Amino acid sequence: MTFQHLLEGAEVLSVAGNPDVSGVEYDSRRVKPGYVFVAMHGESSDGNQFIDKAIQSGAVAVITDSSSEVPREGIAWAVVPHGRRALARVSANFYRRPAERISITGITGTNGKSTTAFLVESILAAAGRKSALIGTIEYHVAGKVYQAPHTTPEALELARLFQEALGQGATEAVMEVSSHALAQQRVYGVPFDVAVFTNLTRDHLDYHKTMEEYFASKRVLFEGCGTDAPRVAVTNVDDDHGAKLATFSKKRGSQVLTYGWERGDFHARQVDITPRGTRFDLVTPDEKIPIFSPLIGRVNVYNILAAAGACYARSCKPDAIARGVEALLHVPGRFQRVDCDQPFTVVVDYAHTDDALRNLTALAREFVSRGGASGRVITVFGCGGDRDRAKRPLMGEAAGRGSDLAILTSDNPRSEDPLAIINDALVGLQRSGVKYSIEVDRRKAIALAIAEARPGDLVLLAGKGHEKVQVTREGSIPFDDVEVAREALRAAGFECAAGRG
Repeated sequence: MTFQHLLEGAEVLSVAGNPDVSGVEYDSRRVKPGYVFVAMHGESSDGNQFIDKAIQSGAVAVITDSSSEVPREGIAWAVVPHGRRALARVSANFYRRPAERISITGITGTNGKSTTAFLVESILAAAGRKSALIGTIEYHVAGKVYQAPHTTPEALELARLFQEALGQGATEAVMEVSSHALAQQRVYGVPFDVAVFTNLTRDHLDYHKTMEEYFASKRVLFEGCGTDAPRVAVTNVDDDHGAKLATFSKKRGSQVLTYGWERGDFHARQVDITPRGTRFDLVTPDEKIPIFSPLIGRVNVYNILAAAGACYARSCKPDAIARGVEALLHVPGRFQRVDCDQPFTVVVDYAHTDDALRNLTALAREFVSRGGASGRVITVFGCGGDRDRAKRPLMGEAAGRGSDLAILTSDNPRSEDPLAIINDALVGLQRSGVKYSIEVDRRKAIALAIAEARPGDLVLLAGKGHEKVQVTREGSIPFDDVEVAREALRAAGFECAAGRG
């Protein structure tokens, strides 16, 4: 492929040179001879600083979003107004526009994206379709599982994943689409067939600054990012923002499917939530579908409604929806139990906002109170560093009000002092009036919670979920709440069989 062929459809201010190119990269460390290097401004770094390094590694062409950069002799050169948009276009061109050859369902919202994505993938499999999944926890491509460095990867990685999926016979892709990715136009040019909105609660205001800006980023998925609006929009009308998106999407020409607990095109009747699973009748525009899911809790009823709406939009039949929901046994780090034959329950969950903590502790309370039991809810939680400080006391109060004992600890402190983060959350925790302890060391905090637990109690390890590292000033260190909990249970004398939890 030639350089100028690669640039077809991209916004270009000027271009010179037309060599044959053998690859595309935006990370100078991965450039090989014959590659095009896309130099673009990022959130924390500027790729234009690495143009010469990329040329030294063999780049034959440069695409830059800086008009102040002087073209290098003997190197093909293009200046573009927007680096990420250019990356999206050239990546799509290089891989022969794979996103246009696969049907893509995008899911956005504050909470529930991962579980909804896993449910959609499971329903599509029950319908006999092969799909790729791209999300917070991991990426799936035709049976292969890859680590997920970002909820939504850069356009180049997206194009590679779509191309690999097509090569393995996939016809569908399911994506979690983060507000950061939408704001940064990482999905520019990706034509979403179905867009799903779960909910909007306070999160990421360190980046978006206001809830209005946060919502505006989410809305981009329903506008179309360099594409037409999605064919179908699936929105939660029990959320005020979801109701607004329903109206907005109709005006954009999308077919709108709504869902809610008791209203909407998809809603639930006769809901029965037990420790063994959740049963309800799923009401659709056509019929009622009896549903059983091993997932428990009110939030998972919403996730199932969202997934059912998305798969209905992809022409999945009722029996496939029911079988796909039942086939998903658990989602890593989402109300994931750690079982070592202990007489109390230990659960790992990703809840890292005040709303998610309220939902999680409410589910735990229902769990320990069922049948007149009087178990306690013990919650271990922390708040992320280098993120929205204003949500920390809200998280502290939410955890406290839903628990009998709260243990405040570190989450991912990043560059901040863990004690400073704890002090921010402590204000809300004290306001709740709950009995609490402070233990900065997360490993010790988990051990303390397990030592405190009595038969019938439920220990919640909230905040990190599926994550396998803890990010500190010293860098990332291995840390898995599930494995740390198992270690603590073994130390307490319980038997943890291999593969359990």
